[in-house]
Amino acid sequence: MTRRLRRVLATTDFHSAFDDAGPLLTYLSTARPDTLVMDSGDFFEGTGYYRLGGGALERSALLGLYDVIAPGNHGWRHYFEPDLHRITVCANAYGKGSHQLFRPVDVRRVGDRTTAVTGVIGPQAFNAVPYAQRVGQRVTDPAGALHGLRLAHREVDSWIVLSHSGFEEDLCLADACPFVDVIFAGHCHGPRYGPVRVGGTSVLKGYELGAGYASAEPSEHGWRAQVSRFPEAGSPFPAELGALHTQIVAAARQLAVTLGAVRPPYRHTALDRRVLLTDIIDRLSADATADAVLLNETALRTTQLGDVLTRASLLTVEPFGNQLVRTVVPPDFQHSPDALVAHLTAYAGPIVAAPLPFPRRVRTVLTTGYLADVLATPAEATGLPLAQAVRHALTEGIDGDPHRP
Repeated sequence: MTRRLRRVLATTDFHSAFDDAGPLLTYLSTARPDTLVMDSGDFFEGTGYYRLGGGALERSALLGLYDVIAPGNHGWRHYFEPDLHRITVCANAYGKGSHQLFRPVDVRRVGDRTTAVTGVIGPQAFNAVPYAQRVGQRVTDPAGALHGLRLAHREVDSWIVLSHSGFEEDLCLADACPFVDVIFAGHCHGPRYGPVRVGGTSVLKGYELGAGYASAEPSEHGWRAQVSRFPEAGSPFPAELGALHTQIVAAARQLAVTLGAVRPPYRHTALDRRVLLTDIIDRLSADATADAVLLNETALRTTQLGDVLTRASLLTVEPFGNQLVRTVVPPDFQHSPDALVAHLTAYAGPIVAAPLPFPRRVRTVLTTGYLADVLATPAEATGLPLAQAVRHALTEGIDGDPHRP
């Protein structure tokens, strides 16, 4: 049956939040007959569901429910998988020369308007992609890319942009591209959802982690935009996603495994990432064969901890599978460790370090593979997953294999 689209809808920053995905999956399945369903990036990574399945659940949800998606920095490599690549749009990501990594635009009829949907990824978000996954790739200025795209598609009545750049950056993008009707923001994780009007452009984003969506539909005076939460689950799981439901239930059972009792300082609290990283670094630096230990706060996520640590809560705290490595500090930073921290902070957010004050010369650091990629210097694997260090810091006693989360 041919779909007659009357509106567009976008989610963002789902981050593999399948524990509470019932309302999202049910609503999108119901909405699809008359709604162009889209996502603004970072559908992958963030919970144990991703770590266990390697993206299989996310892939099934995207292919079963979504029409158009923009790439995010989390799960960047998945957007190049053939099935997902076919529904991914991005106007400003390039490989060698002028080769575009994704198709730049998807043109649909929405209501009575020929509507172009495109995506962009901001430079900061692109630089957050693990270095090894973006070698030989680059991004151009999002505004310039959109203006060029507009010149090539003069037949289009309306422009919709899926942006993985951040809300504040998207306000600037709206100002620079007044021909755009709606910008669906992503990557921000801030309290601002909109819609905010910049001239004739609406900038808005859906609630993250599968809690809600942003939508827009043609109206007499442009596009009417709003942000909504998904209705509470009350209807049965969509029949066409029965296999996905079975996989989610099976993964949930694996994630419920208990790993140990939570230590009193962390019990019944919303985890403070900096406090935990300081604890971990103190333990690592006691016998580290490096001049300093550096970890970024964004390597961890916060969650509410109870009496016991489960595999689910551990993989929520450390969802990215980071490995600890020993790496050489670039010569320019060896006598300026504060400058080294500032450099890493610009790429990865706040850094926790030890010992403080730094030695006069820092030649090697114990850090994550991600930060070692930022430094682009030789790294030696330690064989210690960051998740294992997190587990030891959080629990009183650990049974079973200490090398497995």
